[in-house]
Amino acid sequence: MTDLRFGLVGLGARSRLAQYAHTPGEGSAIVAVADPAAAQRDIALERFAGATAYADHLELLDQKLDGVFLTTPDDLHEGPAIDFLRAGVSVFVEKPLAITTEGCDRVLQAAYESGARLYVGHNMRHMPVVLTMRELIQSGAIGDVKAIWCRHFVGHGGDFYFKDWHADRRRSTGLLLQKGAHDIDVMHWLAGGYTTRVNAMGALTVYGGIEDRQDRSEQRFGDFVSDDNWPPLEQKGLAPVMDVEDLSMVNLALDNGVLMTYEQCHFTPDYWRNYTVIGTHGRLENFGDTYGGVVKVWNSRRSGYREDADQVVEIPGSSDHHGGADPLLVGEFIRFVRDGGETLTSPVAARAAVAAGYAATTSLRSDGTPVDVPPLDPTLVRYFDNGQTR
Repeated sequence: MTDLRFGLVGLGARSRLAQYAHTPGEGSAIVAVADPAAAQRDIALERFAGATAYADHLELLDQKLDGVFLTTPDDLHEGPAIDFLRAGVSVFVEKPLAITTEGCDRVLQAAYESGARLYVGHNMRHMPVVLTMRELIQSGAIGDVKAIWCRHFVGHGGDFYFKDWHADRRRSTGLLLQKGAHDIDVMHWLAGGYTTRVNAMGALTVYGGIEDRQDRSEQRFGDFVSDDNWPPLEQKGLAPVMDVEDLSMVNLALDNGVLMTYEQCHFTPDYWRNYTVIGTHGRLENFGDTYGGVVKVWNSRRSGYREDADQVVEIPGSSDHHGGADPLLVGEFIRFVRDGGETLTSPVAARAAVAAGYAATTSLRSDGTPVDVPPLDPTLVRYFDNGQTR
């Protein structure tokens, strides 16, 4: 099998995804990398032997690549994605697809016009906890879904999201989009619909009061993440620009009548996601979201509180790499580049997640005023739902 030639743009924390595509002689290899930081390029060249390195992604456009991984900061997804798609290169865009609804639509339009394949890195669709819940729902375990509640406890919020570009709304829009795009996509998938209307509330309730700030633009992610920064008000060296919310809550109405709520907190002592899905015949809920956790189903009778469920399903997989999702995600992209066909992820769904998060952020910064989500061009919906073939 001839190796597919892949590029890698953006050499930060999520660039480690590309390691699963670097199997020279076995089907694919990373042959070119790009990042403006020389130190990042040097590290990447050690990791991907034989690759060439560049400071600008535009220099990769003439490298005869089969595909490219974009693991840049979020505000640098849209432009490079469009550049590569127009050059006929298949593109893996780490989630979120873009930081605005309009930006997503421009990327989708570029993919449609060029015919180059577009894939969005919503790895949670490959996480065992999500697949377990979806299989239970599709089997009829709780009847027809009517409501979904998600609570996201972000235990490392201060370290992960308030010390670098994530904290600057110009680069992320906000964490209700940046971080929430994962959860909104999962809830859409479980519910079988997309958000049409939202209203939200949120604020910078804890980290905004910390005056110790530091410019970390020359640091890597691992340089400032620590388990020692606890409790939250003891954080040091937060980002100079910090104007996103650390606590947010949103209500979402879907096109199929399902109602959802999403809550995100960045100063909790624990770090996991809890989903509750309520249907016409019962409800399910996950306790833990990786290997060792369980999904419980209650549907036999009315009762008061009872810990014992009617069905308990252990979450398979591993505790690493998002429950084993990351290598599955990359493997699916490689297959999609080579052969096309169906994928668990969906560019239309990725756009829907961003659109809901963008509308929710607009709402919470407008005193909770309800905001409608603009529909996607039906031509684009048909194209992507048809496996990106005309």
